[in-house]
Amino acid sequence: MIELSGRLMIDLLGAELLKEEHDLLRHPQVGGVILFARNCVDRKQIVELVSEIRRVAPQMLIAVDQEGGKVQRFKEGFTRLPPIQKLGDLMVFDSVAGRSLAHEAGWLMASEVLACGVDLSFAPVLDVDRATSSIIGDRAFSDDPEIVCATAQAFIEGMHEAGMAATGKHFPGHGGVLADSHLEAPIDSRSMSALEGRDLVPFTKLARLLDGIMPAHMTFPSIASESVGFSSFWLRDILRERIGFDGVIFSDDLSMKGADVAGGYCDKARLALTAGCDMILVCNARSGAVEVLEDMQLQRISGSERVCTMRAKQHPNWNDLDASPRREMVISRLGEIAAR
Repeated sequence: MIELSGRLMIDLLGAELLKEEHDLLRHPQVGGVILFARNCVDRKQIVELVSEIRRVAPQMLIAVDQEGGKVQRFKEGFTRLPPIQKLGDLMVFDSVAGRSLAHEAGWLMASEVLACGVDLSFAPVLDVDRATSSIIGDRAFSDDPEIVCATAQAFIEGMHEAGMAATGKHFPGHGGVLADSHLEAPIDSRSMSALEGRDLVPFTKLARLLDGIMPAHMTFPSIASESVGFSSFWLRDILRERIGFDGVIFSDDLSMKGADVAGGYCDKARLALTAGCDMILVCNARSGAVEVLEDMQLQRISGSERVCTMRAKQHPNWNDLDASPRREMVISRLGEIAAR
């Protein structure tokens, strides 16, 4: 019988596990850990930290944000990936070369992360944007949804070849507003038909390829009154029923200011789980995470079968990555487009 995964993902304070974190990782409601730049010195240290996490909690799902460009937590000993918009731009210029390099970039990113024992990177970004959003920008492949779809599909297939699950973000699209949901609660006044013709296109077309999806902390008042990550309309009616997505729904970090529209930490956690999130993230707020854990335990929140299924799908598919001619070739090609 498979042991169901806890449904809270937490962060760590530093590059080594603290004694109190041993206890947190053993909590039955904790099912995941996300690593940030402060947790990472170099590849050797990351491997040691992950090994220690595994000794304490063998079934833990370990994640990182390793998109490339300005969002790359693992640096020393890893390929410095260009912003993924460079891949989208190459796709416009030369679709054959763009598709090939996007596939190889997805494979390389995933292979380097998996080689450290980390399960997944929350990637790729599927927002449709170039310069509208203050937080997305060149984190997006393109401001053309069809270019996003084509480039992201190749990138996801590369991730899958390496053996990593792919998580698209930020549903239903963060590229239409300037506001940064880390700092405030963005409001997008567009209609559903406007989203269906642009921002929703990548999520709809790639739903069958994606293993996970992360919703945005945004409100679309002309469509629904609730912020997306706390809305059963968005997560169940649209994402599950209309689009047909059956993978893991991860909340975005509940400590972000954009999530505060839902109340305190326990309110946010309850609403996100009720709306349809399979796993919720509380990061950079240890007291908030502890508060949520206590509340989840009181409610006897059951584990997630979908998270267990995602974890079971992880099958790293590489041998000696450091000696791989393919890796060197991809690094060279990425360096060429980064310099453009």
